[in-house]
Amino acid sequence: MTERIAQIKQEAQAAIAASLPAEERAATGKAANEARKALETAIAIREEELAQGELDRRLQQDRVDVTLPADPLPQLGRLHLITKTRREIEDVFIGLGFNVAEGPEVERVYYNFDALNHAQTHPSRLMTDTFYIKPTDDIFDPQTLLLRVHTSPMQVRAMEGQPPPLYIIVPGRVYRPDSDATHTPQFHQIEGLAVDDDVTLADLKGTLLAFARAVFGEQREVRLRPHFFPFTEPSVEVDVSCFNCVDGIDKNGNRCSLCKGSTWIEILGAGMVDPNVFEYVRDRGYDPEKVQGFAFGMGIERIAMLKHGVPDLRMLYDNDVRFLEQF
Repeated sequence: MTERIAQIKQEAQAAIAASLPAEERAATGKAANEARKALETAIAIREEELAQGELDRRLQQDRVDVTLPADPLPQLGRLHLITKTRREIEDVFIGLGFNVAEGPEVERVYYNFDALNHAQTHPSRLMTDTFYIKPTDDIFDPQTLLLRVHTSPMQVRAMEGQPPPLYIIVPGRVYRPDSDATHTPQFHQIEGLAVDDDVTLADLKGTLLAFARAVFGEQREVRLRPHFFPFTEPSVEVDVSCFNCVDGIDKNGNRCSLCKGSTWIEILGAGMVDPNVFEYVRDRGYDPEKVQGFAFGMGIERIAMLKHGVPDLRMLYDNDVRFLEQF
């Protein structure tokens, strides 16, 4: 293309020169060449100015403000119902002044049983009730390893690491050799522990009432029933008033299937920390003559099942997308 333009220019110049008298051709050709060069120079300068102006305009319009937040990532998937329930429970107790702590899932007999006041004859120590890492080991040796059967070992571990006052919750996985519609070999618990110089059973009830109303609704009530746990004295089972019926009758006029017509639903176990447990951490400032405490433990799966009407615990682990997408 460039060669063709040059050829056209030469032909035009030749045609102009041929039409001029011989004595004028040299001067006219020289003037034409000078004019052409001047025009080409002016055009090149203008092109450069226009290109620079366009570049400046684009730089101004396309300027990136690095202080702006990045575009949000697209939502991929969703939280599992167990995770959502755990976080909901954690938020409630954090709002009540508790801290979140975590502990090892592979635990020693000392923390899992001994320091929690379990007698040597307690049935939960048997291999039918506990997963031991090496079943050939002495299951009564304090150093024998096992998969923790509850999150309660963190009670003693936390008190070893911090003097009173102490307010913690401990979410985590626990293990027991059970498998049916309401039990799985692995499940999740949240342990709670509060130790101070003036803690009573009334404080425990008030704390759990606040929890029940935050999770199940503002109209809920709780009641405490006498029970037995090795590491609390007195011990209680905690019920919440049924949120699925009125006086035991559901909205369809039938006997409530959730509370079985009793108007109460069991949700967790609790009690005042047994003074024998404090003896294991007396040297850390937990003198049972000076401090008191309460503890509670709940199954996260049970709370999720009650709140969302899940009929079978195993549905939480089947990974059926049709079920998981409901929550």
